[in-house]
Amino acid sequence: MIKDKIKDLAGTIFNDVVGYRRHIHSNPELSFKEFETSLFIKEKLTKWGIEFIDCANTGVVGLIKGNKPSEKVIALRADMDALPIHEANDKPYRSKNQGIMHACGHDVHSSSLLGTAYILNQLKDDFGGTIKLIFQPAEELLPGGASIMIKEGVLENPKPDTIVGQHVMPLIDAGKVGFRSGIYMASTDELYVTVTGKGGHGAQPHQNIDPVVIASHIIIALQQIVSRNADPRLPSVLSFGKVIANGATNIIPNEVKIEGTFRTLDENWRAEAHVRMKKMAEGMAESMGGSCDFDIHKGYPFLINEEKLTANARSFAEDFLGKENVIDLDIWMAAEDFSFYSQVTDACFYRLGTGNAAKDTQHSVHTPKFDIDEDALKISTGLMAYIAVKQLGN
Repeated sequence: MIKDKIKDLAGTIFNDVVGYRRHIHSNPELSFKEFETSLFIKEKLTKWGIEFIDCANTGVVGLIKGNKPSEKVIALRADMDALPIHEANDKPYRSKNQGIMHACGHDVHSSSLLGTAYILNQLKDDFGGTIKLIFQPAEELLPGGASIMIKEGVLENPKPDTIVGQHVMPLIDAGKVGFRSGIYMASTDELYVTVTGKGGHGAQPHQNIDPVVIASHIIIALQQIVSRNADPRLPSVLSFGKVIANGATNIIPNEVKIEGTFRTLDENWRAEAHVRMKKMAEGMAESMGGSCDFDIHKGYPFLINEEKLTANARSFAEDFLGKENVIDLDIWMAAEDFSFYSQVTDACFYRLGTGNAAKDTQHSVHTPKFDIDEDALKISTGLMAYIAVKQLGN
């Protein structure tokens, strides 16, 4: 059976995949700068005789063609970039690059897809169709590597019928995976606001136009966009995480800079909220004697898992891992540039459990203590290979 062959090959490659993951983790690179990671991936694909091309500068796109007759094409995606975080883990494979860390599991995604590539390349006589391997740069930074790769034709020549991706999840125990059909992850926009007034001595506020007070009112008032304008059945998040006044105890500054994020799950409401936020902030600043420059950097769209493909993938996962190891996912208000693929073709983005309290791997992504239970790599390679082969109809 193909399932048994895949499980055997996943066992064979497991120790190597752990090594790949540790190498990539130790040598993290920021978005659009994944040069060494890209070379490492290309070295492995070359060693196995898998053809590939470059895309989006540091991206790599491999092709594996089954020897049975079929025109079907499936794409498998992994991201490669790291985050500007100083790692706090004391492990032999900790980051060697100061202030840069694989804190979102992209080292896991890339090493797992390498393992999947090895497995599928060994099984070309057992399936028909084409498997496109997408090693993508810059998931963590707008405009997102996915959007650039799509513009450069990653979903053409050949054109995938479907695309599948996986992402680590420390809240799920290693050995389990999670699926959700339909809308799964939020859109994301970056907000950059500059409130301008008239600075001066803190003891003479009547002679100034205080941008700190104006900015404070704007931050509070903008929460009404979510609480009073959004449909309460529609998840929306508006958060400001950076406020810089840069005055002093007795100095009112000339301006205040605010940065935040807006996330939701509906494109029509997203566009309406942009207009409402900008109008409210500018109007409030003007009414208090100041001015406001409200700049919105539109980011990733919402991510939608196509229902039939996701149902199939979940069924294949239950067959491969056992039903007890496949769980339901809730909506996740984080964002992912895999969403760009999901807007163009049928997509399925599922979660790979990596948590284990006994091994201290339950820390959230994007934190200095994030790490994984490497036993998750026992299933990450084989499961994706099995989903690919079964979805191709073999």
